[in-house]
Amino acid sequence: MENQFLDKVEGNLGVRKWSEEAQRQKGDSLLEGEKPEFGDSTNIRSTQNQLHELKEIWNQWDETNKQLFYNSYGDLPHLLDVNIDKALFRALAQFWNPAYSCFTLGDVDLVPTLEEYTILIRCPKIQVNRAYFKSPNPPEFQKRLLKTTGMDEQWAKARIKIKGETRCIAWRFIQDLIQAETKREKQVKMFALAFYGLVIFPKSLGYIDDAVMELFDHLDKGITPVPAILAETFRSLSACKKSGEGRFTCCAQLLLVWFHSHFWKPKKVSYQACFENYSPLQDLASTPRPENLSCDKWKSIFRNLQEKDVIWKARWFFPTNIVYKCGDYDWVPLLGIWGAIGYAPLLVSRQYRSRQFIPATRGLATCEFPYEGRGYKKNVSKIAEAWKRIYKMESFDEKPRVMPEYRRWRSMRINDDIPLPNSENNVPLEEQLQVDPSEMEIAKHDFKKKYLIMENRLSGLENEKNQLKFGMQSQEREIERLRKGKGKAEEDLNNLRNDYKKLRTFAKYADLGKTSTEWKHEIQEEKEKVDRWEMRFNDIQGQQITMEEELFRNRAENLSLRSRVGELESSLQRYRSRNHTAELKASRQENENMKRQVEDLEAALEICRGQINSFEEIQSWNNQQWQARLDQSQDRVRDRDSVMVEALVQVREVAEHLQTLAVQADVLSLQTESESDRGKKLAWLFRKIRILGVKAKQYM
Repeated sequence: MENQFLDKVEGNLGVRKWSEEAQRQKGDSLLEGEKPEFGDSTNIRSTQNQLHELKEIWNQWDETNKQLFYNSYGDLPHLLDVNIDKALFRALAQFWNPAYSCFTLGDVDLVPTLEEYTILIRCPKIQVNRAYFKSPNPPEFQKRLLKTTGMDEQWAKARIKIKGETRCIAWRFIQDLIQAETKREKQVKMFALAFYGLVIFPKSLGYIDDAVMELFDHLDKGITPVPAILAETFRSLSACKKSGEGRFTCCAQLLLVWFHSHFWKPKKVSYQACFENYSPLQDLASTPRPENLSCDKWKSIFRNLQEKDVIWKARWFFPTNIVYKCGDYDWVPLLGIWGAIGYAPLLVSRQYRSRQFIPATRGLATCEFPYEGRGYKKNVSKIAEAWKRIYKMESFDEKPRVMPEYRRWRSMRINDDIPLPNSENNVPLEEQLQVDPSEMEIAKHDFKKKYLIMENRLSGLENEKNQLKFGMQSQEREIERLRKGKGKAEEDLNNLRNDYKKLRTFAKYADLGKTSTEWKHEIQEEKEKVDRWEMRFNDIQGQQITMEEELFRNRAENLSLRSRVGELESSLQRYRSRNHTAELKASRQENENMKRQVEDLEAALEICRGQINSFEEIQSWNNQQWQARLDQSQDRVRDRDSVMVEALVQVREVAEHLQTLAVQADVLSLQTESESDRGKKLAWLFRKIRILGVKAKQYM
């Protein structure tokens, strides 16, 4: 059954005053002396159904079928891509606080909410103001099964099985129907039923429970399954916590996706979260997470978790009005498919981006009950009436902050047995999440470090080499300039000597009108010029010798540097070859294989071309032959019409016989559950007969 919400929206300040007053008058969920004694640890098993067959069917569907499922049942198939981190799940279960229906992790309280799960599922047909509650007189399981599958009573009776106190049907029978069904709507509906039975509520492994079928029948009416999913999630965690062990019987994938949204801080925020077609479940399912942390490591992290380590509002969550209580309850009661429980959204108001104040929690510890005994129907009716009066709080939309009264209240709050914080462990969260590297990773890191050092040294030597080369080129240009100057000076000196000799010869034999003293003075000046030129020549020659010596030294140093660079390059090549030899061999082998495949494909292509040419010739001849035969065939068709009428009568008789065989095969399959080879062959034969019976039904 379903119920219509009647909303009443309150302001944030008014809700705060009411909540704090209710807590003062009634007290907390646990009072002094009410604390139960649980075990030190919870051995919870997260064993789930093998979903590969479900995933194979989903992957075989075209986009039309998938879109039909999304429009009717939401983004649930993305849960098939979520891996269950068993170490994380076991550690998280240790910190479940049944008295307050929340995870108490160090200084932090967290719990999945109605609004968050609704956005994660993202089903267009869900009406959040319509809730499911268990009917006091539900229809029989067989009638609901016939309505969903469209099969007959004989088929249903042969396949319904009783496990414990509940009726159920094996997944393999639904799988056969999905594979044999031709109508898309029927395929999608039976796939959704299997998904709810195997993934959302996997209580009986390999089977779909009667209670799941009852909830599924109401989904077409637009009711929201979120309260039921939350109820069974909380009930299963509390049951395992109280008994110290057990198997989780709700959707572990959805719970882990929700947890990742509040724990892992994204490196960058995607703008796609603001778009209408954005699927947070698809995004979170495709985001890789580290799965190699041990259970003890996670417990150490959760034991000392601080407020700054948590993402209070998930980046894909944009809250509006928040359901915080129903009817006369001070919190939100949740009706599941096997029992009921409650939770207090005000305990985690920071998840709605609102201020955190003292929540009203009295009664939470004792509100859980299963659908057993005489009194449960009265309690279900009471909760159903409470859901007719829904109280909502306006979203405050501010940076999550904590009121001082809340911190004092939480420090004095009496909790169930949960691991307490360890004051000695003050290691930052980022360091605790780091995983110890393997020997291969250490060796890889060392090689990369040495490679970078060698590369930097090589780069430095290359720069030094270029600078020396530039200096040598400058020196060579200077030497060339000095050589040209030396040649010109030598030429001028030789010309001066020749002129001086000619002058002395001419002065000896001719009177040039100068006195002897004047000639001596002029000759002395010329000698001084010659001396100055010789001194300059000697200086230039000395500079040339110095430059040649420096050039020789630079060339020797350059040769030494080139030798060192060669050694470094060969050393670097050896380092590279150590790690890449195997890759190069594999790459060469792959190239050879690809070449052989290409040659084979080219040969096959030539053969196909020849066959195509032959086929075209034959086709041309056949067209003429077929035209002649067509005329003959039209005459024969008229004769065969009468034969076909008689054949159809026989086909109907065969189909009826196959239906009888299918029913007998169902009965025999339930009687012959043997592990022997003969039993397996018979089971395979019976299954084929059942499939043929389903296919033959359309010929009857």
